[in-house]
Amino acid sequence: MTRPLFAPVAAATLLFTLAACGSEDAPAGDQTTVPADTGTSVDAGSVTASEMDEADVEFAQGMIAHHEQAIEMAEIALDPAVGAGAAVTDLATRIRAAQDPEVELMTGWLTAAGEPVAMDTSDGHDMSSMEGMMTVEQMDALEAATGAEFDSMWLEMMIEHHAGAIAQSESVKADSSNPDVLALADQIIATQQAEIAQMEALLAG
Repeated sequence: MTRPLFAPVAAATLLFTLAACGSEDAPAGDQTTVPADTGTSVDAGSVTASEMDEADVEFAQGMIAHHEQAIEMAEIALDPAVGAGAAVTDLATRIRAAQDPEVELMTGWLTAAGEPVAMDTSDGHDMSSMEGMMTVEQMDALEAATGAEFDSMWLEMMIEHHAGAIAQSESVKADSSNPDVLALADQIIATQQAEIAQMEALLAG
């Protein structure tokens, strides 16, 4: 179910905090401490009634697809069959919890603006070519991995995926004047930069 453009939604679903992972299982089975980082948040009660221009629409459409793949990767990590370590499942849980409401928010913007939620691919544009997006083959390989091998693969892929989302957010900051889009871009940058630092620490062991 979508929501009206810029209408207030439950603030609790859009406010999140990056907590410390603590001492948990690293991909290779070692113990590591991941530093605590706090992300920014979009306050749904203070957004303004702004128009979406072409850059805003393209950002929202692209970021929805990007987030949906990150959520899929998180759900793979949360499948007990893959045997992911505690640090990975904690990150996966928080990534899904952060990005689900952002997808809902952007879907509401596009729907209320009369724009399609899905990006037009009739010109041959392939979503897998978007920066940070995994290919079908990469996703299949991730689903086939287990244990420590899965943890390392998932962390490396999610770091690349987050870097792509950060690049998209930096790009729209250069092109947009919409305060709501800019606030969400800032939120994505801050949150995902902090998560990249955590994932790099886990890989370093």
